[in-house]
Amino acid sequence: MPSVEEHLAFFYGARPKEGQAGHDTFADFDIGVFTASGIRRFWRPQARFFLDDAEPFLPLPADQAAPLFEWGLNWCMASRPLGYLAVHAAVVARGDRALLLPGFPGAGKSTLCSSLVFLGGWRLLSDELALLDPASGLIHPHPRPINLKNRSIDLVAAFPGAALGPRYLDTRKGTIALATPPAESVKAAEDPARCLWVVFPTFVSDGESWCEEVSRAESFALIAEQSFNKDRMGEVGFKALCAMLEGARCFQIGYRSTEEALGLVDQICRESP
Repeated sequence: MPSVEEHLAFFYGARPKEGQAGHDTFADFDIGVFTASGIRRFWRPQARFFLDDAEPFLPLPADQAAPLFEWGLNWCMASRPLGYLAVHAAVVARGDRALLLPGFPGAGKSTLCSSLVFLGGWRLLSDELALLDPASGLIHPHPRPINLKNRSIDLVAAFPGAALGPRYLDTRKGTIALATPPAESVKAAEDPARCLWVVFPTFVSDGESWCEEVSRAESFALIAEQSFNKDRMGEVGFKALCAMLEGARCFQIGYRSTEEALGLVDQICRESP
């Protein structure tokens, strides 16, 4: 589909391609996005996502083919990562020290993640999924386009260095757009990081900003709710999450603006050993 080809060229054009010299590749997922056949090719055309020749979910309107690719790839990463605990969270890092932002609806995770990456100098590991390796205790990067929706689109579009693709209207998430990850984050995609901070963000429209430390036990319960494969991982995943939190400090923050959020995160990191 032309829209998917354009999407790949814009967001993944600099990535190594199969067959390039020095880039022997292994494909984790065999996926495709195709125009629906039959009458749906002409009347209210649809896009269909396939994984290994199976269709895991229903088609979407054809003009949402590019977001369908990204959502489908997120689904692959959440449901198929053998050996990794997959948690719905954004992850950024400074060097090898990572900050985890668990994702709850309406919390502003992607907006805060974008602010840290484009304004705060953090490295993007992921906007959607934290992949925790139980063997090493490290979070492995997979920097891909940052998902933005509704009011956050204009906010992030004004950030220095942010490049956004087209806007998609009337999706299941409202109006969405995607921001390209910084080139530095893509270059460091092979460099894992250890989680030292867990921050549960909350955007508040009024009142004062706030920051409070929360217990590891409470954090475990909240993060476990956002783990896609904890049941399949069983005891291994349980121990991996416990070990990750053992070396981290956990906080809840409330903020009214990007500036306040960045200030609170900087305060947390300065005060942590």
